[in-house]
Amino acid sequence: MDRRTKARELAIQAICQLDIQGADVLPLLPRFFRENSDDEQVIQLAEQWTQGTWEHWRQCEEEIAGAAEKWNLMRLSLVDRSILRLGVYQLLFCPDIPEKVAINEAIELAKKYGGVQSPRFVNGVLDAVYRRKKESGTIFHAQE
Repeated sequence: MDRRTKARELAIQAICQLDIQGADVLPLLPRFFRENSDDEQVIQLAEQWTQGTWEHWRQCEEEIAGAAEKWNLMRLSLVDRSILRLGVYQLLFCPDIPEKVAINEAIELAKKYGGVQSPRFVNGVLDAVYRRKKESGTIFHAQE
């Protein structure tokens, strides 16, 4: 498995825990990452992406809510919410990750961990976030 894919998997697991337990789980995350990987690059990326998602939690939720107009965020499955939060964080705040890669990786996570409709839903939401941000000029990545 690719290092970045493994880091994303660990990050969505950690984001699920943050969704359930809030900030109380933050001090435990480094141990969780080390128990699930011995690859320092995987651990570093998982920590970075989880921390970044947590720091931008509200903005990620606002973007998801704006793109999924007919859906209440809390009615989405825990896994789908976590995948979307990480995907939005990577779209908006990770200039080293091309937008298409961020979206495609989120879709792959949804295929692996979500429900039958999850991949299509994740794709639709992240694509809408990307298009809105691109139109408003607030996407932070270099264009391909």
